[in-house]
Amino acid sequence: MDIRIFALEGAQALGAAVASDLGQPLAALEERGFEDGEHKIRPLDEVRGTDTYVIQGLHGGPDDSPNDRLCKLLFFIATLRSNGAARVTAVVPYLAYARKDRQTKPRDPLTARYVAQLFEAVGADRVVTMECHNTAAFQNAFRCETLALDTRGALLERAAALAGDGAISVASPDPGGVKRAQLFREALEARLGRPVDFALMEKRRSGGTVTGSLIAGDVARARVLIIDDMIASGGTMTRAARAILELGARDVWALAAHGLFTAGADRALADPAITGWIVTDTVPPFRLTDQMAQKVEIVSAAPLLARAIDRLQHNRPVTDLPAAGA
Repeated sequence: MDIRIFALEGAQALGAAVASDLGQPLAALEERGFEDGEHKIRPLDEVRGTDTYVIQGLHGGPDDSPNDRLCKLLFFIATLRSNGAARVTAVVPYLAYARKDRQTKPRDPLTARYVAQLFEAVGADRVVTMECHNTAAFQNAFRCETLALDTRGALLERAAALAGDGAISVASPDPGGVKRAQLFREALEARLGRPVDFALMEKRRSGGTVTGSLIAGDVARARVLIIDDMIASGGTMTRAARAILELGARDVWALAAHGLFTAGADRALADPAITGWIVTDTVPPFRLTDQMAQKVEIVSAAPLLARAIDRLQHNRPVTDLPAAGA
């Protein structure tokens, strides 16, 4: 079946890298905004009977909100189905609203489920994402096929280089990220062929206030890699890093799939508690000033996304890809 790879506005740099890794051109499309704020997107290449992949991150900014990006993606998926695409896969490197996957307060919304219902309503056959916050909730929210890739596929080699020959430990900055960090530790241990320690920091958030300061695990004299799904303000990372350094760690590095770098990130990046910050390009670094960018290293997620698309396209197993929960 012929393949088409589209990248919507704001995802074209990542999309072009993915397409290049696959040896494919990006398919042509037209995006047009109207004076009243409405928009349209149409494919310029024929899509009837094709296997179509649409790359679009749902992060906010610099020009569109997550809602804008989601609406454009949904409309474009529906347009592809209306024009005869045989199968449509939404490749969503950063999936908005995934954090709200359970009710923590009375009458809370379950936006992760609602977003899944929207994708299904417009005819998406498959949704591929990276570090979706809670893999079980993501998989349970969708009735169509899903693939959740994780940070191991993009950042493991960089972590192995950081490890060198010295003591190394992987840490989760909160209990909710333990499984993610444990999987990363296991993969790093296998890659290095030697033991990698593990640590966990206590954290509780209520009403916007974060509490908890206990750390379990061995970090003394080690280089510690804090693993998380995303960096927003960076407060969670710096808070954990300070506590880890107090226990005698050699230095601390922050690794995450998504670098949002929202308000307050400038203070976090200036904090000496963290030696370096490493993220992927699932979210373009448009919020980073030149000074902030000096402390941030960006590793491309394109090779991992391309490998996933290639496996899916040729009906080959994806179980040996670094998939969340694997």
